[in-house]
Amino acid sequence: MVVIFTDTDCDFTPKIAEEYGFKLISMPYIVSEKEIKPYVDFDKFEAHKFYDMLRKGTLPKTCAINPEEYIAYFEPYFANGDNILYIHFSAAMSGTFGAMNIAINDLKERYPERKFYTIDTKGITICAYTIAREIGDLIKSGKSVEEVIKWAETEVDKFAIYFYADDLTFFRRSGRVSGLAGIMGNLVGIHPIIYMDSNGIMKNIDKCRGKKAALTKILDKVDELQDDIKNHRIVIGHTDAIDIVNQFVELLKERFGEDINYEIIDVNPTAGSHCGPDCIGVCFHAIHR
Repeated sequence: MVVIFTDTDCDFTPKIAEEYGFKLISMPYIVSEKEIKPYVDFDKFEAHKFYDMLRKGTLPKTCAINPEEYIAYFEPYFANGDNILYIHFSAAMSGTFGAMNIAINDLKERYPERKFYTIDTKGITICAYTIAREIGDLIKSGKSVEEVIKWAETEVDKFAIYFYADDLTFFRRSGRVSGLAGIMGNLVGIHPIIYMDSNGIMKNIDKCRGKKAALTKILDKVDELQDDIKNHRIVIGHTDAIDIVNQFVELLKERFGEDINYEIIDVNPTAGSHCGPDCIGVCFHAIHR
């Protein structure tokens, strides 16, 4: 049997994980020196409360899982005779995967017959979420793990994510976006347009003055790059910005029709600690990222 894992940085909740039979790894964040693990230390993510806390000045940090924690997640299944597939957020975004590799090397010494597969979504939040759901649908349809891994070799790079930042304080502090150095200060009304490249790295590719211009720029990117958009999910993620999301949904419907298959989700608090409140983004099936 193959047991499938994903993580909370992929925006999976316990409910969605249960829908696919996935196990869920909790990626922590820190508030006031206290480490918090999503869906371990709380049952439901209260997005408005969390992002309102950030608006009022709280600056959360994130931290990596240590090897012992990975062992605690994986070893029971290896001991049971199962193999594991882990669908995870971008390995280029975190040092946590170094700890994971230490854990797996340790486990393989004790369980040499077991197999450990990974699929790097090269994304985070809604990009990783969309890919993980696509994989879940494939598995539900009867595809084998080997077939899914083969699918991922070409399809992972065909899910694009574009989003804008509202408050540069969070992204500058995290240092996880390439190309922000040219945007000096927290210029009022200036919104960097950010995407994740085929290496799983966030890059600033443009900037717009005003939210309407930023939404239009993102919409134009969807139009330029979309591939068979009606037959794939369009996933819109936000950090407590539902009014802006509703505007964007209307723009999508005007451009692509009322029958688009879209989903709106709250960005998880660990990823949200890096981008801050009032951000929105979209993930869609594309000719390339």
